[in-house]
Amino acid sequence: MSDGMAWTRRPAGYQPPEIDTSVPHSARVYDYILGGKDNYPPDREAAEKMLAGWPGFRLSARENRTFMHRAVRYLAEQGIDQFLDIGTGIPTSPNLHEVAQGVVPAARVVYVDNDPIVLAHAGARLNSTPEGRIAYLHADMRDPDAVFESPEVGETLDLSRPVGLSIIAVLQFVTDDQQAYDLVRRYLAPLPAGSFLVISTVTIASNTEQIGGVVAEYTRRGMPARHRTREQVEPFFEGLEQVDPGIVLVHRWRPEPGSEGRVKDSDVAMIGAVARKP
Repeated sequence: MSDGMAWTRRPAGYQPPEIDTSVPHSARVYDYILGGKDNYPPDREAAEKMLAGWPGFRLSARENRTFMHRAVRYLAEQGIDQFLDIGTGIPTSPNLHEVAQGVVPAARVVYVDNDPIVLAHAGARLNSTPEGRIAYLHADMRDPDAVFESPEVGETLDLSRPVGLSIIAVLQFVTDDQQAYDLVRRYLAPLPAGSFLVISTVTIASNTEQIGGVVAEYTRRGMPARHRTREQVEPFFEGLEQVDPGIVLVHRWRPEPGSEGRVKDSDVAMIGAVARKP
């Protein structure tokens, strides 16, 4: 096995986690919304119900995805060559490492998720450049200590140098505000000055009734979710230097030239920002 694939090794006696396909799962619902095929009837039923209530859901998910692309490209252009991605979700190309390695071929990335179906697809779809390295860690995002103590992080990232920390479209599933703020602070604490934080999460400010209905549908189907205002997102970036334009709906964060105004605010449910640790 080449070094680039070493992260796919599993311990002796490893038992793959069981995938429960009888109930919808947020990562698989998101995969369906994005046009993916790694989902099951309960996921599709939930997604279709949400799309019926808010047809803009699919566009919003795509805008969130392209926000991640622009943010990661920006970080790589600032010299960030190692990334920790929390709540990876089902791989959808271009993935974070493809964007980063498109700028810095030697970039290193650790993906973290606890969904068995993400684990099942990670080995087949997450392929690094020869110069770079990627690892996948099957772990609960709510346990930063376990993430930082893992061999996947220890053998892939050098925590004495700046890291790009991305937490994209997952904090809405940490419904207690204080727990969510503490979680982000615990991920930032071990990272040195010069590291960056990228966050996107759900807001209903742009379309209260329809997006609020989607958030309620997630909760009703056993995936408790929480929307936040801009003021409630601010504490995630406390003590950090926000990159212009600050906290905005994701399609408004440094859009590609010529694309401004093509998407209505009411079709976007994600708010986000990029910030530097001083």
